[in-house]
Amino acid sequence: MTAEFTQSVFKGVELHGATNKREHNTHEISGDLLVVRRGQPFQLTLTLTKPFSPDLHPLTITAATGEYPSEAMGTMSRFGIPDKVQRSPSAKAVWKAELVRSSSPQTGILTLSITPSADSPIGEYKLSGKHRGEEKVLASLVVLFNPWCPDDSVFLSFEEQKQEYVMNEQGIIYSGSTNYISGMNWNYGQFEEDMVKICLKILDVSNEHLRDPAVDVSARSDPIYVGRVLSAMVNNIGDRGIVHGCWGSNYEGGLPPTHWTGSYAILKRWFDSNCQSVKYGQCWVFAGVMCSVMRLLGIPCRVISNFQSAHDTNANLTIDSYYTEEGLAEVESSDSIWNFHVWVEGWMKRPDLAGDGKYDGWQVLDPTPQESSDGVYRCGPASVSAVLNGDTHLKYDVPFVFAEVNADRITWLVKTDGSKVKVFSNTSSVGQNTSTKSVGSNKRLDVTDTYKYREGTEKERAVFKYALERIENGPPTAPPQLLMRFEEVSKPVNGEDVKLKLVLSSDSGEPRLLSVNISVQAMRYNGSPAGNIQNEVTEQKLQPGKDLSIPIVVPFSAYHKYMMQSKSMNISALVTDKENPDNVYLAENCVVLKDPPISVTVSGPGRLHNEMSAEVIFMNPVNETLKDCTLTVSGSGLLVGETTYTLPNLTPSHRFHIKFFFVPYKSGQRTLMIDFDCSSFRDIKDSFALTVRP
Repeated sequence: MTAEFTQSVFKGVELHGATNKREHNTHEISGDLLVVRRGQPFQLTLTLTKPFSPDLHPLTITAATGEYPSEAMGTMSRFGIPDKVQRSPSAKAVWKAELVRSSSPQTGILTLSITPSADSPIGEYKLSGKHRGEEKVLASLVVLFNPWCPDDSVFLSFEEQKQEYVMNEQGIIYSGSTNYISGMNWNYGQFEEDMVKICLKILDVSNEHLRDPAVDVSARSDPIYVGRVLSAMVNNIGDRGIVHGCWGSNYEGGLPPTHWTGSYAILKRWFDSNCQSVKYGQCWVFAGVMCSVMRLLGIPCRVISNFQSAHDTNANLTIDSYYTEEGLAEVESSDSIWNFHVWVEGWMKRPDLAGDGKYDGWQVLDPTPQESSDGVYRCGPASVSAVLNGDTHLKYDVPFVFAEVNADRITWLVKTDGSKVKVFSNTSSVGQNTSTKSVGSNKRLDVTDTYKYREGTEKERAVFKYALERIENGPPTAPPQLLMRFEEVSKPVNGEDVKLKLVLSSDSGEPRLLSVNISVQAMRYNGSPAGNIQNEVTEQKLQPGKDLSIPIVVPFSAYHKYMMQSKSMNISALVTDKENPDNVYLAENCVVLKDPPISVTVSGPGRLHNEMSAEVIFMNPVNETLKDCTLTVSGSGLLVGETTYTLPNLTPSHRFHIKFFFVPYKSGQRTLMIDFDCSSFRDIKDSFALTVRP
């Protein structure tokens, strides 16, 4: 990173790129651009054509960002050697420079230590020097947030957390349902080629920037503001956002959300297409993309998965679910319960909420376009501490997040005449197993207790009541009267019959004649039905003091066509007491099918720039030929972007044995990811972790 000037008092400038990037923890960022972090000094060596006499001919440096740089707005800073520069009294972000001892002023060689202020707006800066009446642009650089700087509002104390939440390019996103949690590897790729340009472009095409570029660039000093802009820009509603959401089954003109294994391919596609949204995404895709951008910009970030996640549209902290007399879930309420929902947490201070740091720390940001916030489809940052304590009066969107993890649920039976009967209320089913990847390992970390007090405790109910008082109106509660539970007979695997049993019990001293209506529906993960698979009605007698076990079998042939677009099914049992028809009970169980096995292995120890091979094995487990087979491989530091291979048809009980080659271009811990897609199974994934030696 060296620039030379001709016919100028400035002879040249050396940016010491490798050293600076290593000191600023930006060494993983691809490209030659100098990227530093605010609040921390970096060095450059400026060579003059004449000896440097600071008292006679001082050196003034100007750092400026944006189209309308201003000292008062913090987008320009003037400083120098000696530091006697005339600044505006209202200068907001003041940089400083010091002459390093190794400098040789008599020969015009000046090594400068320059420190951007810890509250500087992030973005691309021009550094200009003025000396002996001449002004010259010396260099371009990018300034990011700095979790390593105690004065930065994103400061994070522990090094292992910074390595995980800022530097780690690989992660795990959890999906499934409460009883069927699975982790999918996700390649954040935040340090891949052009990611700095891509992330700054996201800010530059936002509606906030288009509306008032001077104010927007100035506000980029605040991670609260930046997070809120990104929350809107990751989805494409109302702006030139990145990901186009689709929760149906028609993915024409794009790729299904299950295809993606990382953020970089999506972000690069958006950037290369002049900011055309990429089709298609769902919550984990939105969250994965946002995490990548946050980490690149220097805001510590992690992806959070919440199971049995509520979508409360009317902000009353109550979710109403409706079932027909056949036991089928109806899409009647605008409220819903998602099998799982994924958002991100960003780490930052919240001086806008309290001066004592009470609400500092993790903040929920959700780019999935569910509800508008101040007229824009975005969510957060909502302080996790505020959610925990029911402070639903605080910004941003705390009531919505509180409901996602702690709403009460009321289930209604809709009779044929249109009347509605409350079946039961449940105060504890929403917000289960809230999960994220652990620091430094691939273990699942349960963070439910950071969002709400333990279910069933007086503290949890007290906080819920307090939250309701802040936003008014709460639900009545009524406990169920018949004990009903589902049990697995075997693990549910896509391609095999699903086998469970329904177990009923009662403390009644009399036999009870029951009508049991068992329905199976294919479900999208956001809680909306995708199709009715089967329905069966039987009469059963429940004896006092004994369990009644009812077998349930869902054949592969019955569910197969529905599972092409959904990997979960909702099994509901509507039980009516024949002697007391007003006594109606409902139990439901979400079953998430596990993919049939696929494996990937990698040859030998990895060496930087040395070719390696990988093998993928998959056997067709069903009695039909698999067609339209493709294998997509990716991995940050191993392959640039994605590579897709077209494969031949695979007949029943036969297997693929595929070998491919790649050349690692980054050292360190890397993850190779594969995605297999065909006519009968959607996007079966696996991964292989390896170490690439220099």
